[in-house]
Amino acid sequence: MIKKFCLTVVLILFGLNNSIIHAQTLRDKIGQMIWTSFTGTRLHDTIKVDLQRRNLGGVILYAGNIVNPNQIKLLNDSIKQFSKTPSFIAVDQEGGKVARLNSTNGFKNSYTAYTLGTVFNREDSTRKSASTMASWLKQCGFNVNLAPVVDVNVNPNSPAIGKLERSFSQNPETVFKHASWFIDEFNKKNILTCLKHFPGHGSALQDSHLGFTDITNTWSNSELVPYQSLFSHGYKDLVMIGHLYNAHLDSIFPASLSKNVTTVILRNQIGFNGVTITDDMANMKAITLNYSFEDAVEYAVNAGNDILLYNSVLRNGLSMAGNLIDIIEMKVIQGKITLLRIEESYNRIIQLKTKYGLITSINQLANAGIPTEFVLYQNYPNPFNSSTMIEFSVPQTGYYSLKVFNILGEEVASLLNSEIESGINKIIFDASKLPSGIYIYRLTGNNVNISKKMTLMK
Repeated sequence: MIKKFCLTVVLILFGLNNSIIHAQTLRDKIGQMIWTSFTGTRLHDTIKVDLQRRNLGGVILYAGNIVNPNQIKLLNDSIKQFSKTPSFIAVDQEGGKVARLNSTNGFKNSYTAYTLGTVFNREDSTRKSASTMASWLKQCGFNVNLAPVVDVNVNPNSPAIGKLERSFSQNPETVFKHASWFIDEFNKKNILTCLKHFPGHGSALQDSHLGFTDITNTWSNSELVPYQSLFSHGYKDLVMIGHLYNAHLDSIFPASLSKNVTTVILRNQIGFNGVTITDDMANMKAITLNYSFEDAVEYAVNAGNDILLYNSVLRNGLSMAGNLIDIIEMKVIQGKITLLRIEESYNRIIQLKTKYGLITSINQLANAGIPTEFVLYQNYPNPFNSSTMIEFSVPQTGYYSLKVFNILGEEVASLLNSEIESGINKIIFDASKLPSGIYIYRLTGNNVNISKKMTLMK
């Protein structure tokens, strides 16, 4: 009888203790939780593979990606073309000093939030500025604006906020009003927005780009007012979680890695049920100087973040998205991240993409995990100590076997010997009872016979 796995099969074999995780590709779901960026004005080859094969959820573009309106439209069209699942395509267009579209690349300079909210403080001015910028994003094919900033201007000299005039006002209610007008103009053009930086960066004496940012003694509950007011008026797009440490909210972790901040306070207490995204995890020293790469990933996901943002396409010369998917998948297998945690984020992301028309048909999801060719991938890690993951894809339903042989050609393990449906398959091979050496793993079935070498080092 054919085993009925949705689109992907994940097989975990530890000796005789076999368990099966069925999912519509676990890796595809994890891929939707990742955004990356790239350098240059043409789509990076790795991003193409990430979008096509790894189901990358989103791409963020910066000033270095943008030359003129025609170029950016073609670039964004190519992102859409390569996306297995329709992708979020984001840009930071706050206005003023943080505006990727400006007079240097064929657009116009725009007002800062401070000018709109404090100098002018008029609804018509804020709406006109936001509407103009929303038209630019729509014209260029963006569907997400990582704005507005709803940090309260507690400290006008705060290096990352006040000093750059990124806050509308020192009055929380004024911040709420201008943010709501800003959001409305973008939503009218079907552009998602993103509130940042929860729970409030406006009082910070440091910049989280440069290192540990402690707001314990400067932050107050009034900085939550813009969020509370926006949520009570129905805001359900995105919220960015800042790399901000507040010992009163979490004595161990900064907000972006804190379950108490991201889940308990933001979701349970304030009532936000939309999609959360971290601030950049790749280059923000508040994270990179204080946590290992893998630990930060685990903490961020378990905190309740739906999307992890990385301002890079590569890590150690290989795909950043691929590396992140491997790490998160392994932590699921190890029980350090639950499948439920992945499902929660995936469902929220897909609901938001559907709400804004990015996903218009179930076929756009159903076709995401169907491979088009037979492939036996290199095991990971390799060389390995005790256990390794073997991945293969089969485009046709059939009877398959996956066996492991030593260098003398003697069979040492049978990992699969059954009929399975088309899909992407993963097997954890436990070699703890085998000696160090070179081994060969072989996939056969449906007139396919593919082999690869792996090295066990104890």
